[in-house]
Amino acid sequence: MALLCVLWILFMFHSRTEAGHNTTAGCAIIRPPRDGGIRYRGLTQEQIRSVQVLPVDYEIEYICRGNRVIVGPKVRKCLPNGTWTDLSQRSKCLLPCAKVWTSLENGHVVVLPPGPAVEGTMLHYSCQTGFIMEGRNSTHCTKLGKWDSPKPICRYDRHHTALGKKKLYIGALFPMSGGWPGGQACLPSAQMALDLVNKRTDILPDYELELIYYDSKCDPGVATKLLYDLLYTEPIKIVLMPGCSSVSTLVAEAARMWNLIVLSYGSSSPALSNRQRFPTFFRTHPSATLHNPTRVQLFLKWNWTKIATIQQTTEVFTSTLDDLEQRVKEAGIEISVRQSFLTDPAVAVKNLKRQDARIIVGLFYETEARKVFCEVFKEKLYGKKYVWFLIGWYADNWFKIKDPAINCTVEQMTEAVEGHVTTEIVMLNPEIVRGASNLTSEEFLAHLTSKLGGKNPEEIGGFQEAPLAYDAVWALALALNKTVGPLRAKGHRLEDFNYNNKDITSEIYHALNTSSFEGVSGHVVFDAQGSRMAWTLIEQLQGGSYKKIGYYDMTKGNKGNLSWFGNDSWIGSGPPADQTVVIEEFRFLSQKLFISVSVFAGLGILLGIVCLTFNIYNSNVRYIQNSQPYLNNMTAVGCMMALAAVFPLGIDGLHVPRSRFPVVCQFRLWLLGLGFSLAYGSMFTKIWWVHTVFTKKDEKKDKRKVLCMITAPVTMILSSKQDASFAFASLAIVFSVYITLVVLFVPKMRRLITRGEWQSDQQETMKTGSSTNNNDEEKSRQLERENKELQKIIQEKEERVSELRSQLSERQALRSRRPPSSTTLNHSSPPLSTPHTDPKSLLPPPGYPLPTSDSHSLPPSFSNSSNLYQPDSKINRSNCHTRRLQLLYK
Repeated sequence: MALLCVLWILFMFHSRTEAGHNTTAGCAIIRPPRDGGIRYRGLTQEQIRSVQVLPVDYEIEYICRGNRVIVGPKVRKCLPNGTWTDLSQRSKCLLPCAKVWTSLENGHVVVLPPGPAVEGTMLHYSCQTGFIMEGRNSTHCTKLGKWDSPKPICRYDRHHTALGKKKLYIGALFPMSGGWPGGQACLPSAQMALDLVNKRTDILPDYELELIYYDSKCDPGVATKLLYDLLYTEPIKIVLMPGCSSVSTLVAEAARMWNLIVLSYGSSSPALSNRQRFPTFFRTHPSATLHNPTRVQLFLKWNWTKIATIQQTTEVFTSTLDDLEQRVKEAGIEISVRQSFLTDPAVAVKNLKRQDARIIVGLFYETEARKVFCEVFKEKLYGKKYVWFLIGWYADNWFKIKDPAINCTVEQMTEAVEGHVTTEIVMLNPEIVRGASNLTSEEFLAHLTSKLGGKNPEEIGGFQEAPLAYDAVWALALALNKTVGPLRAKGHRLEDFNYNNKDITSEIYHALNTSSFEGVSGHVVFDAQGSRMAWTLIEQLQGGSYKKIGYYDMTKGNKGNLSWFGNDSWIGSGPPADQTVVIEEFRFLSQKLFISVSVFAGLGILLGIVCLTFNIYNSNVRYIQNSQPYLNNMTAVGCMMALAAVFPLGIDGLHVPRSRFPVVCQFRLWLLGLGFSLAYGSMFTKIWWVHTVFTKKDEKKDKRKVLCMITAPVTMILSSKQDASFAFASLAIVFSVYITLVVLFVPKMRRLITRGEWQSDQQETMKTGSSTNNNDEEKSRQLERENKELQKIIQEKEERVSELRSQLSERQALRSRRPPSSTTLNHSSPPLSTPHTDPKSLLPPPGYPLPTSDSHSLPPSFSNSSNLYQPDSKINRSNCHTRRLQLLYK
């Protein structure tokens, strides 16, 4: 995570400095306070030295050296205008003084200025009524971190007599404005409760409760200052009552340092249920996680085991979702999809759609809810297949409010939200019961409306939470009343409470932890984490308005009690399935179709047998021999095997048990594979061999290839429809085989029948008295005879060549002995001894035949089967046997 932060900071710095070095896109590094430093989160020392501008929203933290403490803002944040937060407030590192001086038993201490006790701080002391101070009433913290005077003591004044009731002070923070202005109705409600409690003689008869309150504006920064005012100004407060989760978190975390009980009337954050972090915190407002047991019960009621979630990225919703995940896991329910968003939910909603989410829990504020359901409408993530679970504290018309942040109409939003379910904490007792305050819930609302001056409740902040503030005061009053006896037994009194007295705090804690009474908001009881256990209202949007469909009571134990009205309504026939349901259904092939196709396949097998028999019977016919009969036989056998595969192709659960399906499937594949290989493998081999008719065969091959390319994908598409799939696959096989057999064998049958060629071939065979094997032997013997004859011819040629050479040598010798003569030389051929004799002079006179190189001719069978001798070198066989070559001279 640190590495990601560093990369993000460097990226932001680089991108901003690249864009024209705009200094307003970040904040310049500021100097740390004296005796202190700055902690740069996610940056190394080298990066700190090189970076001059930090990005917007980056936070720095001041740290002090030694035992000094920071006074003033500890953390500063970079604002979009290029400045740091709270620059008007200076941060200092000062030495602290002993904290024990800041509290006074049986007295009050005022710290000036409010804040931690550091150098320069002044303390003013005063004693409670009935006590006398011994020592100085003020002290000063020096620059050395030492108080300039001893701590005073408040001693009991025995001569003092208390007159009337003693006051117990409650410090409260009511948000009259801000994000949740709940104090507008909760403050009058709490004051109503105080008036009734102080009038009761059976509750705290010797005491009077008084409320000291401030407007926190639901802002933790404002609340911090107000908290110090409450703690460091008189009188001492016995209990703190904050409202708003962020403020309550701050107060509850600080209160344990002052041994103060915190009782909140308007905080729903699940994080406040952490007893280790907030050990003295209670609340009459139930935790947001109280929705989760109700949701789990509804999931189980409607038999859902798979849900999805989408949340806004805030602490309250993240904690709620973590609790939901734990609860559904214990119930055997799976969260299959978990999406989150910060401001724009578009991508998260698309992911829900892509991952087939059906039951969706949405956790977000009202403004973000409108954004979510605008995207839900665009993605069609609503209707009879989907159910949405939302928080119930939205306004009843939240989806009809015009929002410039979305581009959906009211009609579209109304269509998208129809049928969703909400869970809402019951904040007003639905039963007519008079509780501890002796008021029913209806009477309480009447008194409150009167106190508010008859204003419209929908326009007053916190009107729904007003019963919780009312019951919070009653819970505190009853708890304090319960502690009077145990404290008296220990020698303590409630008025003796101070911020160092843990015994009184422990008694108040125990009394609140065991509280149980009927209030105007229902039965008030706290769980082990100090959170209110209450009823949950379940509503459903039906026809554009919310209808109550049930209640869930968590006060009845862990499993609770579900009260169901039975008026839930669904777009479909009932609650939708939580996922795509796969139902196994056995579908059987139509027997009429199976029998019909089987008949065609059987007839095709008979045709194959006829073709095979015909081919074998006429294998001696020369026409059949020239067509490669063995390959034709393989083709016929392959076609019959392919047709035989049609029978197991139509066998299903109606004929054989499921355990035999693998055998049938393997048998089907082997038959079809072998049949196709034999039939078309031999055919393609024949086409390769007989390439002289390539064009016609290639056309047929292309047709078969196209047919195979069509059959395979169409069969896959029709796999869910057994009749159509079987019909297409089997008829494709039958059609292909029929075409193959007809094209391959019918022309041969037709030729032999119409021309009668097999009869002439048989008669010739009878005359020769030899079979096909005899013909082969005769051909072999004929070739041997021709070979011997050729060898004889070659020997004769060699002898003739030798004879011609001897004659030539004799002629040359004869001419060399004759005397030369000029007349003879002019009228006769030149002497043979001349080195450069003209070859033409060796030719015979006109009228004499020209000698040939050879007078033998090759046997017809040899010359037809070999090209060893070219046409110009052929030998006249008759000349070889009847004539001798003429001499070249006389």
